[in-house]
Amino acid sequence: MASIQSKDPAPSGEKTFFGHPRGMATLFMTEMWERFSWYGMRALLVLYLYSAVSDGGLGIDHTTAVAIYGVYNAVVYMVAMPGGWVADRLWGARKAVLVGGVIIAAGHFTLAIPHSAVFFLGLGLIAIGTGLLKPNISALVGDLYQDQPSARRDAGFTLFYMAINIGGLLAPLTVGYLGEHVDWHLGFGLAGVGMSLAVVQYVLGGKHLGDAGTKPTNPASHAEKRSALNRVLLWTGVAAGALLIDVLLGTYDIEHIVNALAVLGVVVPIGYFVVIFRSPKLTAEGRPKIVAFVWFFMTAVLFWMIFDQSGSLLNIFADEKTNRLIGGWEFPASWLQSANPAWVIILAPIFASLWVKLAQRNREPSTPVKFALAMLLIGGSFALMGLAGAAAAASDTGKVTVFWLLAVYGVQTMGEMCLSPVGLSLSTKLAPKEFISQIMGLWFLAVATGNALNGWATRLNEPLGDSLYYTLWAVVAGLTGVAFMLGARKLRSLTGEVH
Repeated sequence: MASIQSKDPAPSGEKTFFGHPRGMATLFMTEMWERFSWYGMRALLVLYLYSAVSDGGLGIDHTTAVAIYGVYNAVVYMVAMPGGWVADRLWGARKAVLVGGVIIAAGHFTLAIPHSAVFFLGLGLIAIGTGLLKPNISALVGDLYQDQPSARRDAGFTLFYMAINIGGLLAPLTVGYLGEHVDWHLGFGLAGVGMSLAVVQYVLGGKHLGDAGTKPTNPASHAEKRSALNRVLLWTGVAAGALLIDVLLGTYDIEHIVNALAVLGVVVPIGYFVVIFRSPKLTAEGRPKIVAFVWFFMTAVLFWMIFDQSGSLLNIFADEKTNRLIGGWEFPASWLQSANPAWVIILAPIFASLWVKLAQRNREPSTPVKFALAMLLIGGSFALMGLAGAAAAASDTGKVTVFWLLAVYGVQTMGEMCLSPVGLSLSTKLAPKEFISQIMGLWFLAVATGNALNGWATRLNEPLGDSLYYTLWAVVAGLTGVAFMLGARKLRSLTGEVH
């Protein structure tokens, strides 16, 4: 997108990006192409895992495929924590984003190689690269809005969120079609092309970022670097040793890895919060803000546990229980993964404008209230899924109209608008400067923990059936939203001047 001159030009007289800092154009386009690669691969992943070998898939059963999908999503966001640490302590956010982008591109091109063992290597590379890129590009956005009003900062993050969803909209329509109708691995390769464009855009536009992220905010000493390396080698050795023993004993099953990573997804955030609270660099002023962040984190975990089933159980529902015929042609199930990004593109400007206008009238809902609304909406979306499941079961064809899923994704998107861009902005405002990238990593770790729990939660779908399963989580989310609404005043007292 071309830059335009803002009505309120920057002090330097430079052009701005739709009224925002010019560096936002660089980060916007980089994130758009990175998300194109991610959502393209994600739209195909569970379908590829459980498709028959004769159809070019891996032939894994539905339950295991869904569990692998959830835990893989967890791992991708889990490595955001060490990615944040690398930026804070070693490289700075700018270099971390670049290196991460190159590794992600290599991972997608590895997926294009038609071999199952190499396929899982590619997934590993994407996870490592995303851990470096994801928290740190958001931290760079925060750097562009230093000392600017809260509402403007929120509007900037909402604009950034639109970049994510433009990429997410285009990816299933192109990568999904190519993967499902031509060849799975060509689809994965196209995702790699998108990531390569992200890297090129980032390098060419880096001059507009100024000094943002060029240096680590809390440089590690030589002893700290050596200690970190030793811990990495130790735990890598433990994991490799456990896997080797499992294989040698003849007891290896992919479920063992899924369960171990699910446990890790729960244990890691607990451990990291303990480390932050015990740090001597956490001041008395910053402590209550981190306490408040814990509550926002736990609520986000439940939100993402429900929301991210869109790429697994809801994707399978689209494939098997949704009428996708247009005339005599059946469009790919993966195309429905574009519904949520399309809703975001429609709703994001509306929500961004709404928050600014309400703030000008001093009537903007507090962040706790926005989170409560998010939980009520995500619960409502699964209430709709419960009805869709009942309708499919009662139908002669076993399928429902596509409008059920479109409505579900629309309600989920309204909840997402109340939580995700607001939570991104909140994280940068609550975080002490010594922990900025690591707090951003923790925010993304909420997605990881939610997906880790998905590895277990989604297994209830088969014994309970669609209607009861979705209704169960609708009730849990609704009760959480009510509880958060009741506790809003206490949370506001903890956040202090941050709103």
